Amino acid sequence: MNVTYLIDSVVQHSTVLIAQIATTAGVRAPLAHVANRVFLDLVTEIERQGVPRKVVADMFGLALRSYQQKVQRLSESATDAGRTLWEAVYDFLGAHEVATREEILTRFSRDEDASVRSILNDLVESGLVYKTGRGHQALFRVTSEEDLGRASLKGTNKAIEAALWFRIYREGPLDRDQAVRGLRIADADLDDALGGLVADGRVTREQGPTGVQYHCRQCAVPLGDDAGWEAALVDHFQMVTASICTKLRNGRTRALPDEEVGGSSYSFDIWPGHPAEARVRALLSRARAETGELWREVSAYNRQHAGEHETRDDITRVNFYFGQSLTAPSACENDA
Repeated sequence: MNVTYLIDSVVQHSTVLIAQIATTAGVRAPLAHVANRVFLDLVTEIERQGVPRKVVADMFGLALRSYQQKVQRLSESATDAGRTLWEAVYDFLGAHEVATREEILTRFSRDEDASVRSILNDLVESGLVYKTGRGHQALFRVTSEEDLGRASLKGTNKAIEAALWFRIYREGPLDRDQAVRGLRIADADLDDALGGLVADGRVTREQGPTGVQYHCRQCAVPLGDDAGWEAALVDHFQMVTASICTKLRNGRTRALPDEEVGGSSYSFDIWPGHPAEARVRALLSRARAETGELWREVSAYNRQHAGEHETRDDITRVNFYFGQSLTAPSACENDA
């Protein structure tokens, strides 16, 4: 297995996806934090798999001490130890009626200016903070709970609900902090979203061994519902990568006809009047119809046997994904 080639290719295609998301519909999303976030998430996952820190440091070409210092710097604010820089900046603004950019940079002088500026831009873009003016004298003020409530669009609330719904379904049961991990959501919006999910039965709220936890046995965003497309995109991407990671962990690097883990990709060259044109173009709709019918059948059976479904400890969750795009002609057929 050519590991270097695989890593380089995955990174390349992932950056293309990030760039496309960052510029969708004319939006220019702040990206200054991405490189640091990727590094931190990557080393955290490698260490979670049992690789010693000395080995991880070597993988990045760093001395152990330099590696540990970098991880510590990215994991928490250098100014406020034990807290992420994002949390520290937001809480600082919340404790002051108004603050200038210069005052904020001075307050977090031990952190990189670029990181602080990126977080300020992100807070303004998300609507959690107001900004007035330019340069060092620009004023920043935390958006009030009342204004946040007025500014929250119905579609935005539904998108937050969808993101939490997918996460609880995939990773649950989760407590409140686990459910919101990595999602920059105001407390009021988080409570509203969780309350909405519980109220309509998509999520259940139960007392767990360490406190209140949220559970979910079923999750689906209907076709044509545009409010949850962000969560659906993340879920699809996560499902694809999870399938690949499972296959790699099993040490299987080739496709077999009867295997249950993996995927296949096919490209068809067609043109107007091609005898197979209609069948090829309809692949996505046919797959959706067939898979949707099977999903409804399984879901109906599980609802009829809810007691057994909730108590069994040998349930296997089968994650199936598929997709379709139209691009310039290229003849290829790849099994993964």
